[in-house]
Amino acid sequence: MTEIETRTTVPALDQDARAVLFSEAHTTNTFTSEPVDPDLVRRVYEDVRWAPTSMNIQPLRMTVLADREIREEVVTHVWEANRAKTSAAPLSLVVAYDPDWHEHLPHLAPHRTGARETFADHPDRREAMARQNTWLQLGYLILGLRAHGLHVGPMVGLDAAGVDSVVHRENGWRTLCVVNVGHAPDPEDPAAQRPRAGRLEFDQACQVL
Repeated sequence: MTEIETRTTVPALDQDARAVLFSEAHTTNTFTSEPVDPDLVRRVYEDVRWAPTSMNIQPLRMTVLADREIREEVVTHVWEANRAKTSAAPLSLVVAYDPDWHEHLPHLAPHRTGARETFADHPDRREAMARQNTWLQLGYLILGLRAHGLHVGPMVGLDAAGVDSVVHRENGWRTLCVVNVGHAPDPEDPAAQRPRAGRLEFDQACQVL
């Protein structure tokens, strides 16, 4: 039997593991000063890239802002309320999408013969698919960062075109958000993690038909 054929069932994570990803995880605004090794983000991506997207298009692109000067340039393009915490975060990531994701289809979806050429003629469709699937991949990324022991503070309050002018001049990627990451919330800051807000119950948000 092949490796894929033997994986007919998937073992469930225990409650403690699920809590790390969901119920005990909070958006983090400020972090301890412990540095985050960019190589850890590389290992997170190695996990996240296996999660599903439409046609396996994988449009998410990420810039790890390891250089302090470049990060400060990016900070000038985030909303004022987000600047201080982005400057102070141990590491920040710019999450973007590639509007030319179709160029990779011969590798990502080789069974879709001619798909690259077909999508080349439909930039609006590519744009919509890129944005939808990158938001999906952002969810995977947040969970992946948490699974590797990091705390996460995603932010959409920014001037996307301004961020693009700093980090995407050469590749044409388009910014969706900035994600700050660290090893732990700052114990000296009472606002590092806000108290847990409400969540809708299953019967309020879901239906079984």
